[in-house]
Amino acid sequence: MPPVTPPLVPAQPPDRLTGIELDDPKAAAAGVPAVANSLKHVYGNSGLMRGTSAMLNLNQWEGFDCPSCAWPDPEDHRSAFEFCENGAKAIASETTKKKVTPAFFAQFSLPEIAKMSDYEMDQAGRITQPMVLRPGATHYEAIAWDDAFELIAKELNALASPDEAVFYTSGRATNEAAFLYQLFVRQFGTNNLPDCSNMCHESSGAALGQSVGIGKGTVTLKDLETAETILIIGQNPGTNHPRMLSSLQRAVEAGAEIIAINPMKEAGLTGFMHPQQVKGVLGMATPLAKQFMQVRANGDQALLKGIAKTLVEDGSIDREFISTHTLGFADYEAHLRSLDWAELERVSGISRSEIEKAARQCARGSRKVITCWAMGLTQHKNAVATIQEVVNIHLLLGAIGRESAGLCPVRGHSNVQGDRTMGVFEKMPAWFHDNLDREFAFQSPRHHGYDTVAAIKAMHEGRAKVFYALGGNFLQATPDTEYTAEALRRCSLTVHICTKLNRSHVITGRTGLILPCLGRSERDLDEKGDPQFLTVENSMSVVHASHGKLDPASPHLLSEPQIIARTAAATLKGRTSVPWLDLGRDYDLIRDRIERVVPGFEDFNQRVRKPGGFYLPNNARDLKWDTATGKANFATHPLSCVQPAEDQLVLQTFRSHDQFNTTVYGLNDRYRGIGNERRVVFMNPQDMKKRGLSPLQAVDMVSEHSGQTRVARRFLAVPYDMPAGSAAAYFPEANVLVPIDSFADVSLTPTSKSVLIRVTASA
Repeated sequence: MPPVTPPLVPAQPPDRLTGIELDDPKAAAAGVPAVANSLKHVYGNSGLMRGTSAMLNLNQWEGFDCPSCAWPDPEDHRSAFEFCENGAKAIASETTKKKVTPAFFAQFSLPEIAKMSDYEMDQAGRITQPMVLRPGATHYEAIAWDDAFELIAKELNALASPDEAVFYTSGRATNEAAFLYQLFVRQFGTNNLPDCSNMCHESSGAALGQSVGIGKGTVTLKDLETAETILIIGQNPGTNHPRMLSSLQRAVEAGAEIIAINPMKEAGLTGFMHPQQVKGVLGMATPLAKQFMQVRANGDQALLKGIAKTLVEDGSIDREFISTHTLGFADYEAHLRSLDWAELERVSGISRSEIEKAARQCARGSRKVITCWAMGLTQHKNAVATIQEVVNIHLLLGAIGRESAGLCPVRGHSNVQGDRTMGVFEKMPAWFHDNLDREFAFQSPRHHGYDTVAAIKAMHEGRAKVFYALGGNFLQATPDTEYTAEALRRCSLTVHICTKLNRSHVITGRTGLILPCLGRSERDLDEKGDPQFLTVENSMSVVHASHGKLDPASPHLLSEPQIIARTAAATLKGRTSVPWLDLGRDYDLIRDRIERVVPGFEDFNQRVRKPGGFYLPNNARDLKWDTATGKANFATHPLSCVQPAEDQLVLQTFRSHDQFNTTVYGLNDRYRGIGNERRVVFMNPQDMKKRGLSPLQAVDMVSEHSGQTRVARRFLAVPYDMPAGSAAAYFPEANVLVPIDSFADVSLTPTSKSVLIRVTASA
């Protein structure tokens, strides 16, 4: 097994406490506090002029796409302030005036940087030049771009097999960058293309692909705003997708009823104070969820089966739709009728009457039902089965493939869906390889590559030796922090394309490279000095342009497509006929190639120049089922749930309000009443009492899986309104507790929402 590379620095964030301030949880999201907090972040980081320019260009027709979430922009109008609090924080972070220069790295050694919190790392500023950590060194030093590309090429070409390299992608990469990236990786000779989808919505793609033939949602923004019933399950829009609240408000004002299903009552599910409306400014909230069911952790499948059982037993199903468009109903109906209500109530923690109430709301009127979900459903062992219960309910109601009804997985990072469309996937279908080979005159590898968990294991076992990341913070985004850190240390080279400093930069292979790129907000000029644009795909399959407008943070930055193209040219040299450098200079040329490889991108360069872009085809929306059976499929799964021992709790990891993915913008979680602290664990008050714990007592969390023990030390216990037996803590701090070998069936997504833990007082 490869030796661990010195110097060893801690993989986990420092466990120092920062002085918690407690307040009551909020009953509604947004309003004046959201505006004030947005302006505080923007002007505090970016200054008045740069900050104002950024805000006025964010999500505008000729502006740049928000680098935060993938929620779609309005199709028919754009306000002058088309952003939310988290979008403002993301832009404040990207457009900051602070710089991480070579002088910073000369001053701070790796061990010293590792002592910084994730918040302090982000606050350090934008990285201005490519940096290298030489073998055995304690400090990064500057490196010329050409030398960096030659270093990468030397390491890659020295591998015994292309499969000894891993190429990771985050959801911040644009379509053009993602397409070039997967092309380079496949020309190099591997399908090792793990991405952040593996850790979040892979379960959605797997479930929907089997059931309806497409791994994406089937609704538009207009559908959501005209629905009669909206189920929101395992999702917290107030923190993770705040602009969704405007659409939910429109839906409620048009008569929709929202049913929220979540272990914790989140402010963004109960009420919304629109900050651009008078009543919102005055603190008057629009009530959102009319029914709120605080389901037990991992009890969603039982609750959904109860809804489906009620629909069948009430006779409130669309038999014509079922007969015409589906297969498997008879087996599913028999399964539902066999289920015991007492068991469904026990597993879900929700009464039969509440479940029946929700079901009958779904069956009312024209059955214009939309179900939205996020990682609260996707990160469990039975995630795929649970999401297929969502689909089953829609098939029972005929609530798919028509206006104001359908399936809405709400994806996180701004282009995570586009990355997959562009081919960033370890097991793309044969037709994609065929199209790629025909366009670029080579034979792409067909054997499946590593997903994220498999990639970590391969690095840990020495089967993968070079790690290359297009964006992201791999160490902090992945499960089992200590195991992942050891895997990265065993590489000969780790490479990170990024904009800001993060903890993955201190846990490196024998050699570490940091390649700083332009941000989404920054002007990207071609060789003639003319501005170029890039494209993204939002959560509802709309592809649109993003035009950087601001001066770059440094003259030494390259765009993501340029970095990838120059890496490919240096690595492949005479083995390729692809004009890499031309593609890296002219993004229209990339889009021409995408058009000929990926269906739905006909006339790409012309259509994407129109305001708002264009929708990609969605056969399920058109009642065409690209499944193995040619029909939409009912999926019948046995009732399952995670089973804690008497002294265990089921922990979910989640975000604070001052956070997006692994980026920490601040130390507050305003809606949950937490100020100036991240090392907290939320617990049911009775669970605390049973363990003899007092509020704000320091505790350790211990997870045991397959004979191995993982420990997260020094967290403050916070009593909170949540089901007994459940607990919650922020990631990435709690990721150390998520076992590398605990993942969802089929999708292999880490089970970050159902970690069995014991909580004890800290020594």
